[in-house]
Amino acid sequence: MDDFKSYANAKNPAGATGGNGGETQGSDKSGDALDNTVEMAKIISRAMNGKSTAQIMQTIIAEAERGKREGRLTNADLDNFYSALYPLLDGFKRKKLKEVIARLKTI
Repeated sequence: MDDFKSYANAKNPAGATGGNGGETQGSDKSGDALDNTVEMAKIISRAMNGKSTAQIMQTIIAEAERGKREGRLTNADLDNFYSALYPLLDGFKRKKLKEVIARLKTI
């Protein structure tokens, strides 16, 4: 297995049936979504390779700001993001994340 896509294909080979009339489990859309997600992860990984934490944070904040302006990112999404990361961070990083989330919510 070289990557996640190979693993996913091994778990659900193209000819497998899922008990739904002989069709493969999932739809073409979920396969396309998986392909898109894998490709996006590869692009992001290459883009972030060798960058400092500050550069990565700046990129994340810029993308979040763009998402907010375009209506693709809601305050609820930001709250969920904060809730997911909060337990993983120490005091300083929690405070910084809280400040970033508050700033993004004002956009």
